[in-house]
Amino acid sequence: MSREPMIAPSLLSADFARLADEVARVADADWLHVDVMDGHFVPNLTLGLPVAKAIQAVSTVPLDCHLMIEDPERWAPGYAEMGARNVTVHAEACTDPCGVARDIRAAGSLAGLAIKPGTPLDDVLEVLPDFDTLLVMSVEPGFGGQSFIPDVLGKVRRARELVDTGHLQVLVEIDGGINADTIEQAAEAGVDVFVAGSAVYGADDPAKAIAALRAQAAAARG
Repeated sequence: MSREPMIAPSLLSADFARLADEVARVADADWLHVDVMDGHFVPNLTLGLPVAKAIQAVSTVPLDCHLMIEDPERWAPGYAEMGARNVTVHAEACTDPCGVARDIRAAGSLAGLAIKPGTPLDDVLEVLPDFDTLLVMSVEPGFGGQSFIPDVLGKVRRARELVDTGHLQVLVEIDGGINADTIEQAAEAGVDVFVAGSAVYGADDPAKAIAALRAQAAAARG
């Protein structure tokens, strides 16, 4: 697994009226984080498969689809089939996490498992070997612009240790409140993939912001 820090700008912070332009503004990113919310699993409603397909068609950056939805077993394979690099489902929404991971992988994507700030890592350790990425939420899922919850870094450290000792093979991803003030502590804890919304899309020059965040993370990780 790569240990170079990866930056995944979140389209949730982009201008939805200009999506193609907004996708082009982050061409230097490693992944493009696409939040799919259904208004049921989380109170917010964003976009679904048709819009994700349109984004995939214009993006030169691999898509990282984060499904904050009910019944992910039914919907997740479609995001893999359309060509997303990584498709993440929520542990709290899955009835058959290993089955959905198998279906995502069979359709050609990496399979990710997300956990909310209050969900212990122990709850998912048994199924994590079936996944390629672990997404630790550092805010409550549903809305952008929330403050980083540092308590979740204990889960990151434990996951990093399990990866480094060969017990797990996952990329550790973090999502929520990641910016110039928080990325170093997340990197020190062992994060591989950093989802950043307003820290990238709120910057005058998103490419510079991506490069600066990547450099900060690399330096913090030593």
